[in-house]
Formats: sequence, C-alpha cells, structure tokens
Amino acid sequence: MEVEEGAIMSSNFFLDHGGEVVVTLDSNGLSWKSVESANNELSTSSCLGIKRASKTEAEIKISDVYAVEFVNWGLIHETILPTAGGRLLGRNAEMYRFTVHGYQKSKNKRSLFVLASHTFGHKDLQTCQTWIDRIGTSISMETMRPKSLLVFVHPLSGKGNGCRTWDTVAPIFSRAKVSTKVIVTQKAGHALDVMTSITPEELNSYDGAIAVGGDGFFNEILNGLLRSRHKAPYPPSPTEIIYATEYTDSIPISIPTASSSGVSHQNGEHDPLLQSSEPSQPVFSKFGSEGEPCNTDQDPLFPLPNTRFRLGIIPAGSTDAIVICSTGSRDPVTSALHIVLGRRVCLDIAQVVRWKTTTTSKDEPFVRYAASFAGYGFYGDVIRESENYRWMGPKRYDYAGTKVFMKHRSYEAEISYLEVKTEAKDSTNKSLTDNGNLQLRTPPKKSERVICRVGCSICNETTKPTHTYNNGTSVAGQRHPVESRWLRSKGRFLSVGAAIIANRNERAPDGLVADAHLNDGFLHLILIKDCSHAFYLWHLTQLAKKGGNPLSFKFVEHYKTPAFTFTSSGNESVWNLDGELFQAHQLSVQVFRGLVSLFATGPEV
Repeated sequence: MEVEEGAIMSSNFFLDHGGEVVVTLDSNGLSWKSVESANNELSTSSCLGIKRASKTEAEIKISDVYAVEFVNWGLIHETILPTAGGRLLGRNAEMYRFTVHGYQKSKNKRSLFVLASHTFGHKDLQTCQTWIDRIGTSISMETMRPKSLLVFVHPLSGKGNGCRTWDTVAPIFSRAKVSTKVIVTQKAGHALDVMTSITPEELNSYDGAIAVGGDGFFNEILNGLLRSRHKAPYPPSPTEIIYATEYTDSIPISIPTASSSGVSHQNGEHDPLLQSSEPSQPVFSKFGSEGEPCNTDQDPLFPLPNTRFRLGIIPAGSTDAIVICSTGSRDPVTSALHIVLGRRVCLDIAQVVRWKTTTTSKDEPFVRYAASFAGYGFYGDVIRESENYRWMGPKRYDYAGTKVFMKHRSYEAEISYLEVKTEAKDSTNKSLTDNGNLQLRTPPKKSERVICRVGCSICNETTKPTHTYNNGTSVAGQRHPVESRWLRSKGRFLSVGAAIIANRNERAPDGLVADAHLNDGFLHLILIKDCSHAFYLWHLTQLAKKGGNPLSFKFVEHYKTPAFTFTSSGNESVWNLDGELFQAHQLSVQVFRGLVSLFATGPEV
C-alpha cells in the first residue's frame, strides 16, 4: 500500500526486528506503527489496557535525522515481539532496504544523545528509492546544516586519545555527507597558525572549524580566528581607570555587545539564536592606549559576528568545560550530532588586552581571547605547576592543585570593574547604598537562580541599544536603561577569577558560578581575599559539591560585570586563559556578547 497526498506520504514496509509497519512522512518527520494498530487504531502490544512502547510505534523528527542511506538487498529480521500485528515474516526474509539514521535522548540524562538507526525493507526497489529521495529532500531543507568543515585534531589532548576520538565520530560526518578537511596538529600553536594565515576566501569555503581536543585547544583555534579579524577598540587600561575613578568617578564608555549593532536574538519559527551579520559597533572609543587610533573596520569578506561560520568542539580534553556548558554532556558522539545537525548557540567572548608583561617592561598592547575562564593567583599557579607534569595526563591538575593549595600564596593586586545597574534584578550579592558604600545583601535563593539551558530566555532576549547618562557615562546595548561606573577593589587575594560561562566540569558539577550564561554579555568576577587555609578549603569543597554555595563567604567578592582591569603589585603575574598560560602584570578585559557561534544548543538541565 502506498498513499501520497500533498506533503504527506505513506507506505507499508517491514521494519527490521519489528514486523510490518505503516510508515508516514510529513513535514514534521517520519513515523510508523504496526499495520494492525494502524487499521484498528488500537495497539496489539497492550496489556490490561496499558499501552507498551515498542519499536513498531515510533517517530523521529527530520531535524533529528542526520542521514538516510540505501543498504541494498539483504535480510530483514523477524520481529522480536511476541505479537507485532500485520503479516509476520516467519523466519528472516530478504528484500531491498534503507536505513534512517538519527538519535535518541538518553533516559538517564536528557543531554546525552544515543545513536539510533531504523532499517526498513520492501520487495520493490523503486519504492525504497522514492522514500530515500523524499527523506533526503526533507533533510536538505535543513539549511543550517554544515556541508564542509575544517577539523583540527590534537593527538596528545587529554589522555592522548584525540585521534582515537575523531576515528570514533568520523563515520557520523561521512553518513551525513559533510566534507571534512582534517588536520592533525604537529606542534603547539599549529592550529593557531593555520587559522591565522587562512585567507577569507578559503575560510568562507567552510561552514565551521572543529576542535577535537580540550578547552585549551579550542582557545588556540578561537584566537587564530579572531586575532587578525576582530576589529574593536581596546578597553581602558588600568592607568586610565585609576585616573578616571580618582578624579571623575567614571569615564565615557559603551558596553561591548554584538547586539548594539542591530543584532537581534528572537524567538519564533526561525532559529532563536541566529544573528545579523552586522559587525560589532565600537566599544569604548575609537582610540587605544595613549590616544593611538584603533582600526575598527571589519573585514567585508569575513565579518564578525558571523551568522554562518560556527566553531565546534568534540571533547577529548582534561576538563572540557565549554562542551559541558554548551551541550550538557561530555560525550564525543553527542557533540558530533550537534555539529552535523547544524545546531547553533551564540557564545560570549572575552577580549583580554595585556598592557604590561612585567612591572618594568614596555610592551605594545597584546590581545588574547577567552571563551570560558580567566584566572590569576591560585588558578594561574595551578596551570603553571601542572606544566611540569604533563606526563601524568589529566591527573596532573589534581597533583598540581594540591601542591599550590599547600603553599597558600596570596598576591597584592588592584582590580577595577564596571558596575552596571539595570532595572532588572541583579543576582550578585553586593549592592550600593546611596552614599556609594558597598553593603552585603542576602544572595538569591537557589530556586531563584536562572540556569542557562536550551532555549534560555536570558540568552535569547532581544536587546536594543538604549542610552542613559550618569556623570558623563553612556552605556549601550543593555536590556534596560542602565547606570554604570568603575569601582575598585585593592588588597591581597588568593585568586582572581573571571567566569564567562558557568564552567561546569567533573570537579565542579555546578561550575564556578551556577547561573552564568552563554550569551548575556557579562562575566562573573570572583575575588577570593586572603583567608586561612581552612576557610579556603571550605570554599573549594563547596565548589566541588553539587548544590554547593561557594560564593556565600565573607572573604569572597562576586561581581557581574562586562569589563574589568587588573594590576599586580608583584614582579611576576601568571594567568590561566581557558587552560593556557598567559603572563600579564597589567591587563584589561571586556566581554563581547555573542561574538562567535557554536555548534550547540545549550544544556538540558
């Protein structure tokens, strides 16, 4: 039986291990049920009126199908059910077959995708070919799916299984007919060099670049993409901030957001995270350090933010925090499916400008980008110490962390951060009185936290440039009218952390900041003041605890901000940028909202 009405198509097939079924294809996807169920509208696999889910009654959306392929003449196995309805094959029978490849969500963890394939058989070759063509046409209408990708494989990432990880997921890309140019890196900085030197024309021939590795390897590819292509003014230097706060309390600024250039994040029938291709507007001013003009002209051949080109990660690292926060799972197959199915989420990126490497150096401003985290003190010391134990693999971080913790070093530093007060309720645990003094307030209850997830209302919220002025300060691109000013914190700190995303990982199941978002234009500045060994251990144990509250201590300062500056009082300062070492005595950081797109949707939590 074959019925075709408009966009709806229906035929009888034999499902491998499922018996005879009626298969229906419409604009939403593919569905099938046993012949007897279709005829009687009553499942024969029910008992005492309770319907049992079975393989002969299922559906799959076209958006969840990544491939359909003809598998030629061969066996269709008899049903594994005691009764399947319709005609039974008796023993195995041979016929023409085709397989629909998709996925199912794990019953135990919704964010984990499990490969699922469904093979259908029919005696008529033309019937099979017609269905393959129709399903293929439906798949081709999913226009956001990539066709060509540049893949970088780090062979020594994590436990040295980068190549093995790629070999595991490569068949998914082949079935999905995604062309891949695979580069196995030969040395540190190889991917950075390739991404930096690639021409705009060649870059536009790809739909994205994929990192098979960890957060540090992704950072290398990110910096290769952005360093020579992202044109934006520098944020104010610490010296400029000190002058401004001492004499004027504020300086003219404009918050860096992709949305301030007319980029819109809308909910509706279209992908809610698609952006305009308009480049970001100038952030603070048209000038860099000491009044030198900055080139803010975007490359017309490859503008940023870019609506088409996406980055992706197939996890093979030591922590894989970016993958966990953007997909909810540290699973290579899940990440590969997000990529071939063309998923998209926008990701905030922090621009880090180093003004001085040491106290006496005279450096030109040097720019790096970070997608997840920038940390100093404890965090920088751990990453520096761990470099001596790379032969240990991921366990080096535990060993290095223990050594650094036992030393319990604190550092004198000065941090200035931009306080942005909106009409929206602020989730930080600090507020300002009318006279400008900081006062503690009760942090939000855990039930009040808005956790970033699939379809996140905060990340998807449309922003329009609005301007209000306070002592000469202008702030653009926020959701509500805002007031802003620079505030300072000076003293001895065990650590300074800037979390751009939540940074969930196996050691910190809720991350550094549980309610940090992928695409809200802010980072979370966490200052850990000098305290006793016991108190710091208490803080760390709260980080490692599911449902912990590591930011509730009196020695912890937590600020949600789009920008901050840092100056060390010591001779040497080591930072951790997405798991990579970065030496900086003096630096400034600003966040660009949704600067890059990632093959992901956000976690299901």
